[in-house]
Amino acid sequence: MAGREVAQAIFQSGRVVTAAVLVVAAAGLASGPAASQQSPTGTLGERWTALHDGPQPYPDVHIDWDVPLRMSDGTVLKANIYRPVGADGVIEPKPMPTIVNLTPYTKLLTNLIDSALAVPGLQAFAVDLVRRINLSGTPISGFGDLLHALDGGTVQTVLGVDRNLIRSGYTQVVADVRGTGFSQGTWNTLGAREQQDTREVIDWAAAQPWSNGKVAMSGGSYAGINQLRAAENAPAALKAIFPVEPGSDLMRDVVAPGGGIGTTFLPLWLNNVNQLKVIPDVRSMFEGTFDWHWLEARMADPATNYDLLAQSLLTPSLDDVPTALAAALDAASEFRQGILGHPERISVPTFVYGGWHDIFANSATKLYNAIPLPAGRKQLIVGDTYHANPGAGTGHGDAPPRLDVLQRVWFDKWLKDIDNGLGEFGPVTLREQGGGWIGLGQFPQPGVSHRRVYLTAAPSGTADSVHDGSLSADKPGERVTLTVAPGITTACSRDAAQGSAGMTAALDVCAKDSRVAELNGLTFTSREVSEPTTISGPINLHLETIHDAADGYWSVTVNDVAPDGVSTVISTGQLTASMRAIDESKSSRSANGDYTAPYNPITLDSVQPVAAGQPVALDIAMIPTQALLRAGHRLRVDVFAGNSPKALAFRPMLNNTGLKPQHLRLDPEAPSFLNIPTNRPLG
Repeated sequence: MAGREVAQAIFQSGRVVTAAVLVVAAAGLASGPAASQQSPTGTLGERWTALHDGPQPYPDVHIDWDVPLRMSDGTVLKANIYRPVGADGVIEPKPMPTIVNLTPYTKLLTNLIDSALAVPGLQAFAVDLVRRINLSGTPISGFGDLLHALDGGTVQTVLGVDRNLIRSGYTQVVADVRGTGFSQGTWNTLGAREQQDTREVIDWAAAQPWSNGKVAMSGGSYAGINQLRAAENAPAALKAIFPVEPGSDLMRDVVAPGGGIGTTFLPLWLNNVNQLKVIPDVRSMFEGTFDWHWLEARMADPATNYDLLAQSLLTPSLDDVPTALAAALDAASEFRQGILGHPERISVPTFVYGGWHDIFANSATKLYNAIPLPAGRKQLIVGDTYHANPGAGTGHGDAPPRLDVLQRVWFDKWLKDIDNGLGEFGPVTLREQGGGWIGLGQFPQPGVSHRRVYLTAAPSGTADSVHDGSLSADKPGERVTLTVAPGITTACSRDAAQGSAGMTAALDVCAKDSRVAELNGLTFTSREVSEPTTISGPINLHLETIHDAADGYWSVTVNDVAPDGVSTVISTGQLTASMRAIDESKSSRSANGDYTAPYNPITLDSVQPVAAGQPVALDIAMIPTQALLRAGHRLRVDVFAGNSPKALAFRPMLNNTGLKPQHLRLDPEAPSFLNIPTNRPLG
């Protein structure tokens, strides 16, 4: 199907999605029995699942609501405490290991989800129903992928509370982060004060009579980031963490990677937290115990970080940069220090789950490699998932066990000294894009080497794009200049799905096929590979560019092109030309001297001028990945002059681009090329 025909199919696919939502239950029931619980470890995974899902020592859970935790500066956080209850109806008095979760999304939401799933039979019914749904081969298989987060353990590890874990002999503390939920204070987004709060909550939990002094942390996204920060030179009580889809370098993950502001995710996220934080404790109103300090803090700071977002999008030039934007573009500022993790300081066993298309995908493999612990004391799983569906695809077939199952055996190992055979698992388990689940001893996979593949103007005959070029092992034979202009086709793309945390991933015609987006891009496609070819590790795209204005903004993807023409993104990157400066001390190069992972400072003092009409060399870092090109498939590079709505350049830089066309120079003397890690040559 050609690109323009694909575009027409979007409208039909939209109707299919609507219909699928209405009949999903019927479709699920018609699709046959639920899949059996398997894993790459075979019977080991089955045993772990039976352990988690089977009868537990304690039949019930008791909740202490809104327990006040006074921090060292006097601010009071509120926490719910979940404790196991025996068959006699008595709360277990014996001290037990404790799980801590700190969330900015209000523990009220956690409780609502937990309460719904506590209805007898409801959770089992819902999971079984979702597991029966199979939308593979339909135009909305992405919708099914999103649904399958529900049977992958996401609810228990990210959204709610795992009652089976508590009933197995753990206490859990779920606290609202300062300035959110029912906690007092103003939201200090991942800042020093919030990090100190996390450590104080850990120490408080360890000292309670119901705790044996051993603490672990759980949760996803923001709560996962808090875990990583707490594990840096961890307090003595913290014994293990299980972060799901955490970020480590948030500036390069989602805030402004390559100088492109996350204009889809950031407004959605800030709106979510700022709305949830003003939901009051209604029960306290009726009981006459309403916290007026809470209300005072909310009135003083009703819209945390909106000033940064507004200044990033509205400040016209760099001549007079307002405070919040100046802090975002200063690597030494409190804001930047707060959103930059230091995984090299992590000192406790860490199990990380990430997704290749998560908003934090840039961090997943990097932080695992940076953690200075031996394999086994650190574990990594990366699924073919977005931020909205962690765990999807686990718990059946050749996949690893569900996230809640893995979390249970991880905590049993490090808090209870129970050896369930965890040493036989991992340490690196990846959903290879284009392939299946694989287990590795390390990432990147041994046996791959970075190789140059050159961009040439020679037509490949495979793409419907502004220019259909080729990827070749040889440099171009002559100098050619190609032009690409900003456009809107990237609204239908995997980049758009990633930027929305996966919310727009339901339509395969956009999220799993780039042919609509490619209508307004430059494409460069290799010959068919004759045998399976592995890609493993970080990727860099070197472009020789020319601009008609005082700046430019580039977005690039690497794709797997199937024999039927479907072009599926496996990695992505973006860069504002004036923010091309590279910190050599934090960058890496391959043996041939080319960059594999250039590190852009993204600061005001590193901005470099762009002279209209003059050549500018760019190195664009792309998300590390693991992929398999099957025999008969091709590799493709897509080049765009923008990737809206996922991201936009900071407004001063955006104004400097004038949204004018941008030019890519293909020159044998100064070639543009992809530096990609493969197990055999391409092109």
